[in-house]
Amino acid sequence: MRLDLVTLVVAEYDPAIAFFTGALGFELVADEPSVSSRDPQVKKRWVVVRPPGGGPGLVLARAASTAERARIGDQTGGRVALFLATDDFDRDHDAFRQRGVVFLEAPRETSYGRVAVFQDCEGNLWDLIERR
Repeated sequence: MRLDLVTLVVAEYDPAIAFFTGALGFELVADEPSVSSRDPQVKKRWVVVRPPGGGPGLVLARAASTAERARIGDQTGGRVALFLATDDFDRDHDAFRQRGVVFLEAPRETSYGRVAVFQDCEGNLWDLIERR
């Protein structure tokens, strides 16, 4: 078994797609019409992005309820939600900054590698990390 997809609740599809494919360089794997599994009358899109090099993809799911909208940008209660591994921290950190990614701290050395926390377009926290 392997983890394939993780849902990330977003306000709107297109700005989220632009952020993940533009600022982070993810691949747009799917963007197709779909319907809600809870109510087949509700139209939606099936949007999946995946980081370069593979790994689990993100289902970008547009918030469809008050409860879902309340969780945009804070799906983990303020903790780092996702960890993006790199084999060249400086390259990716510099590229992300040039593309407008907001880092909340300077890069730091830890016992497990070099890391810096950044926010995605919705405010979720991520670690960019190069492991030792």
